[in-house]
Amino acid sequence: MTRREIAIKCLKDESEAILSLIPRLDEGFDKAVELILACKGKVIVTGVGKSGHIGSKIASTFSSTGTPAFYVNPLDFYHGDLGVITHDDIVIAISNSGQTDDLLRFIPYLTEEGIPLIGMTGNPDSLLARYSTCHINIAIDREACPLNLAPTNSTTATLAMGDALACVLMSQRDFGERDFAKYHPGGSLGRRLLTRAGDIMRSDDLPVISANVPLGEAIIKVSAGRLGLCVILDGDRVAGIITDGDIRRAMQSLGNKFFNVEVGKVMTQNPKCVDADTKVKEVQEIMQRKKIHAVLVTDEDHRLLGIVDSFSCVL
Repeated sequence: MTRREIAIKCLKDESEAILSLIPRLDEGFDKAVELILACKGKVIVTGVGKSGHIGSKIASTFSSTGTPAFYVNPLDFYHGDLGVITHDDIVIAISNSGQTDDLLRFIPYLTEEGIPLIGMTGNPDSLLARYSTCHINIAIDREACPLNLAPTNSTTATLAMGDALACVLMSQRDFGERDFAKYHPGGSLGRRLLTRAGDIMRSDDLPVISANVPLGEAIIKVSAGRLGLCVILDGDRVAGIITDGDIRRAMQSLGNKFFNVEVGKVMTQNPKCVDADTKVKEVQEIMQRKKIHAVLVTDEDHRLLGIVDSFSCVL
């Protein structure tokens, strides 16, 4: 087989391995979800080797989606780290064979302390499955590895099952975008949901004019403002807005009269305004819905505080 053919076969094998998990979703999966939802402490995920790497990612996904969790290497349990497990916690132990000695050795401790154990294995008849409070079946027919040796399909299936658990838990907890943003303040979604218009608005050297300014002068002001618009003020309150698009259309319709016509004759009245506490995500939605590239930020008396354009919203 060619290189691409081998790669295609691997991808197909792994996708089929994930789909093969669907018939294996049973009461064990449901019980695992119930145990995690009822958990008052943390979800402690453990596994050896490749299962450990997958377990670490599952724990990370849980923590970032509303289920406090962390990964512990099972070898560390035998050198004092069993102390991190409390009676309010749950343990998820991952092993494709379900016969990994390093996982089986601390099961008696969990049983004696009454700490629930969720086993994720590819062998429902294994010791780990047998002694778990509930078992999630992650069995696959074979590995994608040409030698059927390297963990490929098995690790992919395990990771997918962990994601399935996380998705169900998110749904059951009504975990939404704002919750996600709180746990990801450094990500783009977090910034859009937590950042406000007042944080990113331009407030200095704003392009403002009065309604009696001729359009000929307004062109210069719009160009100098570099926002493609001018705000028309009546005293210190917003009366309207004129954009470069408005100016082009006025040129076409007014002809030679254009330069002497007052801005107030062609301005857009009641432009879209938001307050300084409006979230950036909402500002972006307004721009998309109204098909505009900027909004005005005003106070409760409709005084201009600043301008937010589409470039400012790129966080």
